[in-house]
Amino acid sequence: MNPPRAVSDDALDPVWKALADPTRRAILDLLRQGPKTTTAIVEAFPHLTRFGVMKHIDVLREANLIETREQGRQRVNSLNVVPIRQIYERWVGKFEELWSSHLLRIKDLAEQKATIEPPAPQERKKS
Repeated sequence: MNPPRAVSDDALDPVWKALADPTRRAILDLLRQGPKTTTAIVEAFPHLTRFGVMKHIDVLREANLIETREQGRQRVNSLNVVPIRQIYERWVGKFEELWSSHLLRIKDLAEQKATIEPPAPQERKKS
């Protein structure tokens, strides 16, 4: 079995890079509410320049997290959840089964202990 590679050529690397930035995650959160024009996205981040927001949008587009279509003179941006789902299936899904089996074992042990040792009587409070 080959050891894991330190440098990845994984197709999801651009997605991880895009998700690493809080501003880009905020843009994705904004797009979860529905498609937005580029101008609307820029206006949602008044602390950034238009150029700065556009750079973030470009990174998200390159990672295939945003799809952009031309509508007249405007560009409308939509969230593409497919790459996020791919990350979930590759990373979270595999570990979910591992954790669920551990949690089921803990549940079984707790239930066994509950049937073996009756609960201690509670002391009555004196009024």
